[in-house]
Amino acid sequence: MFSLRTNWKLTRNRLSEAIEEAQLRGERVLDLTLSNPTRAGLRYDESEILKALSSPRALDYDPQPKGLTIAREAIASYYREQGIADFDCERLTLTTSTSEGYSFVFRLLCNGGDELLVPKPSYPLFEFLADLHDVKLVPYPLIYDHGWEIDFSSLERAVTERARGVVAVHPNNPTGSFVHPEERELLNEICRKHGLALIADEVFLDYALDEAPHPSFAGNRGALTFTLSGLSKISGLPQMKVAWVAASGPGSEVSEAMARLEVIADTYLSMSAPIQWAMPLLLAQRRDIQKQLLARVRANLAEFDRQIAAQQACQRLRVEGGWYGVLRVPVTRSDEELAVGLLREKSVLAHPGHFYDFPGEGYMILSLITPESEFSEGLTRVLQQQSGR
Repeated sequence: MFSLRTNWKLTRNRLSEAIEEAQLRGERVLDLTLSNPTRAGLRYDESEILKALSSPRALDYDPQPKGLTIAREAIASYYREQGIADFDCERLTLTTSTSEGYSFVFRLLCNGGDELLVPKPSYPLFEFLADLHDVKLVPYPLIYDHGWEIDFSSLERAVTERARGVVAVHPNNPTGSFVHPEERELLNEICRKHGLALIADEVFLDYALDEAPHPSFAGNRGALTFTLSGLSKISGLPQMKVAWVAASGPGSEVSEAMARLEVIADTYLSMSAPIQWAMPLLLAQRRDIQKQLLARVRANLAEFDRQIAAQQACQRLRVEGGWYGVLRVPVTRSDEELAVGLLREKSVLAHPGHFYDFPGEGYMILSLITPESEFSEGLTRVLQQQSGR
């Protein structure tokens, strides 16, 4: 009765079972996996947000496939502020989420059985989206040597005649590594050579933790590029369901892509009118929210380093941006066993590395937007577990 594309393993894993057990016991768990900014103790301008959603203009139905001009122009201004002076809102297609944006791009580029190259480690969402669109994912590795970098020799070897595009996450989730300028040029070169599109996920772009420039791929001209982002991370508003796809690259290819994307978007017309009219204000909320989140991330990174310096068993891997830190731990058991033990023995929830497809055991992923006192206590318990205390 059901399609093979939804033939996923639906049974709970051991960590999910341990989480349910802790909930049934009513146990207070320190959650170091927190990714929902609306539950992170931030201060939102509630009155302005609610006021923006009450525009009487939302009572008029004006179905625009790419989205209302007022919303797309707000996003275009955001990119102009980032230095893309000639950014045109006509290169934007609004979606309700980056997941939907990926779906549009996958449908645009791929026939059933075609391939997309994706970084490893990375967020597990890709696998489910690819299954739903009958696309095969081919991983290319990120390697760590005092910092993360793309293994370009492996990437190019992974290209086959069925390949249609390369996904780059800028910065990566969870490694926090940006695509550096020289890597961008090599990606463009590979895409031109093999006739591939470049798909850039930039949801964490505004959360750089170093002083180096990290320009958006929305200004990339070297290959046909689709840049995905949205308010979920930019303004800390995942519940508003606002995202977009920005097309850039050679003019003729962008024109053809936008014409096809418009038909795809017109088929769904998924973005609601109240949200579109509220976009200028919702996007403006990023200025205050990002200050709060960056302050939280930097404070937790400082605490991370303070505690790491007091022991020798574990290492924090370098992070350049985003909301997550990677903890390298001794390989004494599988990462899943480690996470389950941490929850049952120390009442701390952390993601095991295999959740993000790390190449081996010995990795734990910790959220850096966790409230500072909880992060400090949770990390203390993690390191106590590693030292056998």
